[in-house]
Amino acid sequence: MIKTCMRAALAAAFLALPLTTTSSASAADANPAALPMTLKQAVAALPTAAESREGYQRSRFKHWTDDDRDSCNTREEVLIAESRIEPTVGPGCKVTGGQWYSYYDGETLTQPRGLDIDHMVPLAEAWDSGASTWSAERRQAYANDLGDERSLVAVTARSNRSKSDQDPAEWQPPLADGRCMYTADWVATKLRWGLSVDEAERQALGELAAGCGQETVEYEPAG
Repeated sequence: MIKTCMRAALAAAFLALPLTTTSSASAADANPAALPMTLKQAVAALPTAAESREGYQRSRFKHWTDDDRDSCNTREEVLIAESRIEPTVGPGCKVTGGQWYSYYDGETLTQPRGLDIDHMVPLAEAWDSGASTWSAERRQAYANDLGDERSLVAVTARSNRSKSDQDPAEWQPPLADGRCMYTADWVATKLRWGLSVDEAERQALGELAAGCGQETVEYEPAG
């Protein structure tokens, strides 16, 4: 299990906090990726490749599924997990109330209709960066990744739609205090799924990492 800093802590302090470390030396020995790296080291570990969107269709990533058959689809699961108070959940696992902090822009919302569930690395960007070669099953797993809290995040619909399918060379959170956390989450997600970066993206990530000296990254490769 991947361990990261709590988004609630960021909400309370308006600071980008470092990710936590692994729980045991034996786990780190068994899985070298579980060793914490500086953000600069994590950026350096990303493979570089040219990107291509040829053949991309959003429908190639089946998302908001109910893979564990508990009546809650992926969107509802994220809303429940990220609410800072006990959420109100109605029939069919419909989330109708709670409290969510959107760390992209620093807004707090109590109604889920104002929230989008953002794929940290957008589906189109994932396609460009290696997912075009994946099986349909792996793309579905990516689009519904609940195994790492950084993969999917509840944010204001406005900020998510402003981001669209852009990478950090093109878009960064408007809230400056969220940018180090965003950069670490982006890098961890790409490492987890074995996705590449292009040259402009690498340069932008490197520049961001240079200003995030306290941020660390650890990740577990997706199965």
